[in-house]
Amino acid sequence: MGNAHGHRKHCNHGVITSPPTNAHSPFHKYPQSARDSQTSSSTPNMESLPYAHVEKSLYIVRNTSIGSAFQFIGESLNLYFVFIVDDGPGSLRFGCRKKEPLWIIFEVSGTIHLSTYLSVSSYKTIDGRGQRIKLTGKGLRLKECEHVIVCNLEFEGGRGHDVDGIQIKPNSKHIWIDRCSLRDYDDGLIDITRGSTDITISRCYFAQHDKTMLIGADPSHVGDRCIRVTIHHCFFDGTRQRHPRVRFAQVHLYNNYTRNWGIYAVCASVESQIFSQFNIYEAGQKKLAFKYLTEKAADKEEPSSGCIWSDGDLFVSGTQSGLLAATAAHSLFHPSQHYTAWTVEPPSDSLKQILQHCTGCQNIPRPADQPLVP
Repeated sequence: MGNAHGHRKHCNHGVITSPPTNAHSPFHKYPQSARDSQTSSSTPNMESLPYAHVEKSLYIVRNTSIGSAFQFIGESLNLYFVFIVDDGPGSLRFGCRKKEPLWIIFEVSGTIHLSTYLSVSSYKTIDGRGQRIKLTGKGLRLKECEHVIVCNLEFEGGRGHDVDGIQIKPNSKHIWIDRCSLRDYDDGLIDITRGSTDITISRCYFAQHDKTMLIGADPSHVGDRCIRVTIHHCFFDGTRQRHPRVRFAQVHLYNNYTRNWGIYAVCASVESQIFSQFNIYEAGQKKLAFKYLTEKAADKEEPSSGCIWSDGDLFVSGTQSGLLAATAAHSLFHPSQHYTAWTVEPPSDSLKQILQHCTGCQNIPRPADQPLVP
């Protein structure tokens, strides 16, 4: 994880505990982000976030992710330059469909209006650093691919049935979505389904949306028992529900800030296992953070819900956790079963300020060791 930061704790094959306390701000549907009106003088230092060293170099990004996606295979990637069109040579779509490993970067800032889903093939890094890139109309589809990084992009205004900002299905693995801003799609912002696994979502900003993130689409999809996802240092800013909603999967949530939800913060459905660690939950009008839904897996006789373990989470200003005790029928994973170390810090006001201002797509210069021209 990130380099040294005050009061951080390192988890290494063990559980860290700290006493949870007890959040408020009025809920509005799709509120304007308070951070949109902040000046740069009030912005915390982005060095406080994990992966700060990544911003100083191009090639250090791969093999950096901590969490479910950490097993990246080092590849010699050729550079591919995008000039902001939807299709044809020089477009993002053209680069993403090529079969060879590519590091995709952008020569100019702008908005790419996608007329159809943009499919991403294996061994691609889509790197928005150095420019301001917004995708609209449709989203990215990561279908049967592996070893993909998507970083420092904006997703806004996706329209149409089943249109997600980032759709990861089926059978994709080793995916890292880092420092993206996502809002206002007709379906989900990020959906992870159909046997896709080993995925990390980090430093992302979610706003102006209803069904934010779905992990495991349907109780009939029993193959989703393989799904493992890590979500950390993300800011869910007034999104209505699904932060995430989980079926079958094992999900590790840590050091996220979720506020002002409209229904619930996190939902555990059929056979899901959610390890919620040192997160901040700040309710608006709806006070319940954790919700359980009972469904019947296609290969089982009896319906069941999922299980949530809360370790050191902060519930403030009247937020009710809604946490239920695990029963003998529930098994719960521990993240150390899948990765050996990660870094957490206390769910404090300092962490909240950092996540409010430093998550999502940022004005980050192109790393010095990256060529400036093709």
